[in-house]
Amino acid sequence: MADTRIEKDSMGEMTVPANAYWGAQTQRAVENFPISGYRFGRRFIRALGLVKRSAAKVNTDLGLLDEKLADLIVRAADEVVEGKLDDQFVVDIFQTGSGTSSNMNTNEVIGNRAIELAGGKIGSREPVHPNDHVNMGQSSNDVIPTAIHVATATAIKDDLVPALEHLRDRLTTKAKEFDDIVKIGRTHLQDATPIRLGQEFSGYAAQADLASLRANKAINALRELAIGGTAVGTGINTHHDFGKRVAAEIAAATGIDFTEARNHFEAQAAKDAVCEASGQLRTIAISLAKIANDIRLLGSGPRCGIGELKIAATQPGSSIMPGKVNPVMSEMVIQVAGQVTGNDAAIAMACRESFYELNVGMPMMAHNIIESIRLLTAAARVFADRCVADIEANRERCEELVEQSLAMCTSLAPKIGYDNAAAIAKEAFRTGKTVRQVALEKGVLSEAELNETLDAKRMTEPD
Repeated sequence: MADTRIEKDSMGEMTVPANAYWGAQTQRAVENFPISGYRFGRRFIRALGLVKRSAAKVNTDLGLLDEKLADLIVRAADEVVEGKLDDQFVVDIFQTGSGTSSNMNTNEVIGNRAIELAGGKIGSREPVHPNDHVNMGQSSNDVIPTAIHVATATAIKDDLVPALEHLRDRLTTKAKEFDDIVKIGRTHLQDATPIRLGQEFSGYAAQADLASLRANKAINALRELAIGGTAVGTGINTHHDFGKRVAAEIAAATGIDFTEARNHFEAQAAKDAVCEASGQLRTIAISLAKIANDIRLLGSGPRCGIGELKIAATQPGSSIMPGKVNPVMSEMVIQVAGQVTGNDAAIAMACRESFYELNVGMPMMAHNIIESIRLLTAAARVFADRCVADIEANRERCEELVEQSLAMCTSLAPKIGYDNAAAIAKEAFRTGKTVRQVALEKGVLSEAELNETLDAKRMTEPD
């Protein structure tokens, strides 16, 4: 049995692996773009399958596509949606900027699989043609941006939002657990007035909650789909109801309120919605990095650092220092944040590649934004379960640092004046005594009044 077969396209013959569902145009792209070895992943391939399946159904409903052919296309597209044909999507991410090669990869795979389902000969283009039938009413210029929006929005909805909500819940649990523990606050990396550890963690929980809201805003930015605009936004070679109906089909399949773009010229000529969504992901990444950084610093030590938190040991921290444990989960999150920030910069550059009626940076932006979602999803879940869930408070260390803090004099200022309070703080620093000790020695207040004024917990609950 031959290892290859010959397929044809408008440019002539191409040799294709015998067992491949892709055809001549895909093979040309494989040979033209041996660039990175990166391929589109599950989310994007699934979105392409959803678009093609929906298009076949709509074209049949509109009386434009034979029902038997449509059924074959839908069955083949379902296999793409389900992930059964992922190994057939072989075009490099760094390809033609419109993603035409990936659109044709999809058309050829679905077309040849449909032919096989019909009992025909793969590569014959009979009875299903990749352009005339699978790509009916479509162009790469509206299919690829549609797939980007669908893949990104569904990944955020199904993966990222639940992960962020899970992290929020873990942090909320810790905020409640630590609510009675008073510790020193810090601004500019210097001692500030007291705060409860639970209050500090409530801030982290709020960040995670706002992150999930930002993720949902990103979904909303991606709701409009370019499908129906075909080549340049005019809708040439498609039915005027096609875009609206395909968007409705995809909405029903995903549970996201996708709609046809209000203006197809904007939807195809610019990628502002992707830029906006990526910006939300970058903000989420920065937020997670702040939480991770705080936790690793508060847990620094265990004896020669801040040491207010006890972070669970997840692995040995050194190949040379026995017993050392490092904040590896925080470091993982910080690295993910850096990667997502870099991805956002790359996406912004790709979104700038919009000239006249088309953007030509779509494959790269699609890859990067979906990768950002994947990384943030995994990081949020792992950090929640392997770090936050097991954090313990070092109550004694928190109390010790509060008493030593010079910022305790802040509550003295309303009673003895700012300058007098500052003088006490300076003397406490110079002598190594606490603010309480210096204030007692100077007799600025009675002992009872001083104890009430310097009650650290009261400082966290101002009148």
